[in-house]
Amino acid sequence: MTNIVVLIKQVPDTWSERKLSDGDYTLDREAADAVLDEINERAVEAALLIKEKEQAEGGEGKVVVLTLGPERAGEAIRKALSMGADEAVHVLDDRVAGSDMVQTAWVLAHAIGQVEPPADLVITGNQATDGTGGTVPAIIAQNLGVPQLTHMREFTVDGGKITGLRETDEGQQTLEATLPAVVSVHEKINEPRFPSFKGIMAAKKKEVRTLTLDDIGVGADDVGLANANSKVFSAAPRPAKSAGEKVSDEGDGVTKIAEYLVAQKII
Repeated sequence: MTNIVVLIKQVPDTWSERKLSDGDYTLDREAADAVLDEINERAVEAALLIKEKEQAEGGEGKVVVLTLGPERAGEAIRKALSMGADEAVHVLDDRVAGSDMVQTAWVLAHAIGQVEPPADLVITGNQATDGTGGTVPAIIAQNLGVPQLTHMREFTVDGGKITGLRETDEGQQTLEATLPAVVSVHEKINEPRFPSFKGIMAAKKKEVRTLTLDDIGVGADDVGLANANSKVFSAAPRPAKSAGEKVSDEGDGVTKIAEYLVAQKII
């Protein structure tokens, strides 16, 4: 029996135009459509596959999804529940707004500690599409004092042990650890299921527990934009792409191309 917490996040749709807010230069989440991050769907799928395998063997594990975000993030929770997760925890507190990755991991680690029964396994995506930092899973593992297995392309859980294949740009590694542990999954790990009509209807009746910073024992001085470890002082939109330079070959095309490359400091 494995009790699993899956960390999920609502992010701006990658097909929408994303903007930064005026003044504090944080991501303007109201300027774009919001969706459950695709990598989190794969994390939920990985958890459900473990649960279903153990149920077939007589086990009774539970999958809890946990998110940190504004009230709107409840939409992402409902999708994860409609996929088959059993219940959800939503950390909802305006004082968290603007937190950096270190602060976010601190809040999530404390929220994980509120889940009952205690989590044997925490599954996350390898990185969110709105930040692409990729460090939160490792920091959570450090805060919890448990092993971390990151960028996992595949893994199995058996007998209180997790074993799998880690894949990065540098190559592949076989990793093994005892539970409890934190795992972040690679985009190639699986193809997430689509919520069924039955699942969508069932999700409406599933428990969603809302927690504040006070509930999880995190002080307001430890989070938020004012206390973040980094700050953005200015930002500008990416310049629009300009038309390329056309080179006519009149016997000196190679020379013209070379001169262009030199002028652009490419060679």
